[in-house]
Amino acid sequence: MEYRINKRTGDKISILGFGTSYIAEAGEKDAVATIQRAYEGGINYYDLATAEGRTFPYFGTALGAVRKNVFYQIHFGANYASGTYGWSTDGETIRHSIEWQLAQLKTDYIDYGFIHCIDELSDWQEYRKNGAFSYLMQMKEQGVVKHIGLSSHTPVTIHRVLDEASVDMLMFSVNPGYDYQKGDYAKGSVDERSAIYSRCETEGIGISVMKPFSGGQLLDAAISPFGKALTQYQCIQYALDRPGVLTVLPGMSSVAQVEHLLGFFGAEEAEKDYSMIGSFSPAEAIGKCVYCNHCKPCPMGLDIGIINKYYDLAINGDSMAAEHYRNLETKADACVQCGHCESRCPFHVKQEKRMKEIDAYFQYPSK
Repeated sequence: MEYRINKRTGDKISILGFGTSYIAEAGEKDAVATIQRAYEGGINYYDLATAEGRTFPYFGTALGAVRKNVFYQIHFGANYASGTYGWSTDGETIRHSIEWQLAQLKTDYIDYGFIHCIDELSDWQEYRKNGAFSYLMQMKEQGVVKHIGLSSHTPVTIHRVLDEASVDMLMFSVNPGYDYQKGDYAKGSVDERSAIYSRCETEGIGISVMKPFSGGQLLDAAISPFGKALTQYQCIQYALDRPGVLTVLPGMSSVAQVEHLLGFFGAEEAEKDYSMIGSFSPAEAIGKCVYCNHCKPCPMGLDIGIINKYYDLAINGDSMAAEHYRNLETKADACVQCGHCESRCPFHVKQEKRMKEIDAYFQYPSK
């Protein structure tokens, strides 16, 4: 397992997390075994926006003895009074739901308490007006909630909430379909979604990724919006390459699924290469580096993807990006304009010109 640090909280979070959208498909015994295998494989971050209320005790059984070693992402707005998932912005309804969830999970604290499913600006207004936000902040003041999160699919709404609330983690739908405006939750333009990634990286807000496979659409050529299928490993790598992303949360409902997803860490680079998306990128995405590293290997040893990422972050206000760039062994000034990267780039990025631009911006010579 690999881990990334949430800059705001210091938490060491597994880059592969556990999504609960499908765990209700398993019986209790199999579900508990699935959760335990995930923990044994190094997964320490669990999202609890599950489809069915009956799944909460599964986590209490599977992880109760190791509670201090895992992080729970719990949603203030997910209501299970009927037994199945429901959405609410009513503070009192949410209070009852949270108390019930804590009891089922056999815990008395929440690592990340989430402002839940705020897709429209009106949702945010209702969330505050109806007492949901004040209850969440009360739990934070009492120490029951350690950190604040936000889940949303909509860039403009995300910006508003981040402007008005101190958020440590964002749950955002990340996959090449949504980023390229394909799918039901493909909200925001290419640039608007990119701005969310940059803001989170710059401000130290971690991103936990929901819907990495677009509800399975991207895995099946027959229903993929692109007419081509991607693999789970390609989708996971794509999400992990976005700035700000800490963990990807695919849904799991069996030990076999956990084993397959853990296989990501032993997979060859070619199995994770998602550069094929360049063939169906929208016009506004052409010419923009997505850090896919399909241009490797550079004859001069430049890590072109990471150089581009640090530059993009720096010009968007990330004060640490220049320091990260300075510490690179080989920098943009080492580019000899050979054209190798441009001949391999599926997004037609003019990297020779860009390396000159990046070198001029940072003005750090290679070591």
